[in-house]
Amino acid sequence: MSKPSPSRMSAARRNAETILSQSQKRQENFRLEQKLAQDAMTKKIERLRELRLAKEAADKEAETANPPAPKARKARRSKQT
Repeated sequence: MSKPSPSRMSAARRNAETILSQSQKRQENFRLEQKLAQDAMTKKIERLRELRLAKEAADKEAETANPPAPKARKARRSKQT
């Protein structure tokens, strides 16, 4: 068996390392995008929660200020036989 030439091994190694570094950069970018998307979703959820709680508080305050009128009952009619 003959040994591969050093320049050939170093070129293959460089190619492999280049591919590996590109893959690692893609993975890192993907993780960063996922983190940013998760942070944006968290902020959105917090904002919606605050709005919902504010609305519920306003509704409760309006209800205590103006209690709903009791509903009128309809007179029951007896069944005719």
